[in-house]
Amino acid sequence: MAFDPMSLPADLPVPVDDGGAAHLLGSRVPSVTLAATDGSSVALAALTGRTVVYAYPRTGRPGEASLVDDWDSIPGARGCTPETCGFRDHHGELAALGARVFGLSTQDTPYQQEQVSRLQLPFALLSDKSLAFTRAASLPTFGVAGQTLIKRLTLLIDDGTVSHVWYPVFPPDTHAETVLGFLRDQAG
Repeated sequence: MAFDPMSLPADLPVPVDDGGAAHLLGSRVPSVTLAATDGSSVALAALTGRTVVYAYPRTGRPGEASLVDDWDSIPGARGCTPETCGFRDHHGELAALGARVFGLSTQDTPYQQEQVSRLQLPFALLSDKSLAFTRAASLPTFGVAGQTLIKRLTLLIDDGTVSHVWYPVFPPDTHAETVLGFLRDQAG
């Protein structure tokens, strides 16, 4: 069935912390180069300064069917587009606090480029279609319709080291505000 990726049902199941991201805090980011929607290649491990990477399962497109009929019943699956729009809307404030932003999913770059254009994103999305980064970092994943997708999480990376992890992320549509509040508190 077709759905509107911007709307969130009121009865979305809340994801639970299964410990799948516990090992990430304090870890070095793996040295894996990812394709970015702006045509560049990004090695998160090599970036200096502060980087926010929000990882999400997959975005949908208006009017297209969801990946599976029960997508909304998978805890943490629904809400990728509203989450992305939150980071778009708060991008200037995050940048003013010294943070660059990237979105990360296992969708391919052409699919992500359409999203960047449609949503007018001021930052690049990174494709881990090969799962090289996901596997190297041991990011939590789930499988659906024969695909391996990243569970929704956000990494705050300072000079190649994970300094904060948000996992699980819920609700997704206000998560960028949560990250912004955390960075403001740190700067305060």
